[in-house]
Amino acid sequence: MSHTPIDTSVAHTARVWNYWLGGKDNYPPDREVGDRIRERFPEVVDAALGDRAFLRRSVTHLVEQEGVRQFLDIGAGLPTADNTHEVAQRLSPDSRVVYVDNDPLVLAHARALLTGTDEGHTSFVDSDLRETGQVLARARESLDFEQPVALMLMGTMGHFPDLDEALELVRTYVDALPTGSFVAVCDGVLSDTVTLGPEEIAEFTKIWEGGVTLPYVPRSLEDFTRFFDGLDLVDPGVVSVSKWRPEPVEVGRCRDLPQYCGLARKR
Repeated sequence: MSHTPIDTSVAHTARVWNYWLGGKDNYPPDREVGDRIRERFPEVVDAALGDRAFLRRSVTHLVEQEGVRQFLDIGAGLPTADNTHEVAQRLSPDSRVVYVDNDPLVLAHARALLTGTDEGHTSFVDSDLRETGQVLARARESLDFEQPVALMLMGTMGHFPDLDEALELVRTYVDALPTGSFVAVCDGVLSDTVTLGPEEIAEFTKIWEGGVTLPYVPRSLEDFTRFFDGLDLVDPGVVSVSKWRPEPVEVGRCRDLPQYCGLARKR
């Protein structure tokens, strides 16, 4: 595990996200940035909650409908409610989950909270996802790459402004997975149904980059969809998080949020 000191003087994306989700693992700089963005763009909290709902629903689908028992969650963020291992092991106690992150606060909480079940296995890899070889080698210590693995990328790839770099990273991980594996991606997307103009996007970017350690770039729907090139999308395809298999009580009142998602199978 990393021994890098935790810098609480500057906001960090994992802690701002934790604040929007109602968590307590954040500091004044995180809350300040979170409040500034929420005041100007109130949908951001719904987007964060929608991201978590997609994680819960996609993992449930993978376990119950696809028989997946192995998960590689890259860019895990701070533990909150319904983490990948909690959802998977609640449905199938023998599920195995590997988390990857390199934020020292995330790692500190991971040691205490991500314990898993006796039947299954939960572990944490302290690494930058750009270190693909190291991440995959460590993941293979816990996961059987002869069997399907679900790669989870929740709110992660938007931190790579260079689309080609982001696509190449995802491609490298997908290439390492066996046939029958799955890829779930969720990130900020600006579509025709999201009414944010250039000035508002510039304002969001200015607030974020002025206070948070990592950049974040919402993509066009066309660019986001490219993460699933060569894969078979699971219905309903690439949609707003609010419209990915919503609960029956939600049907009829779902609205598009600037957070899109998709789940796809490797051929």
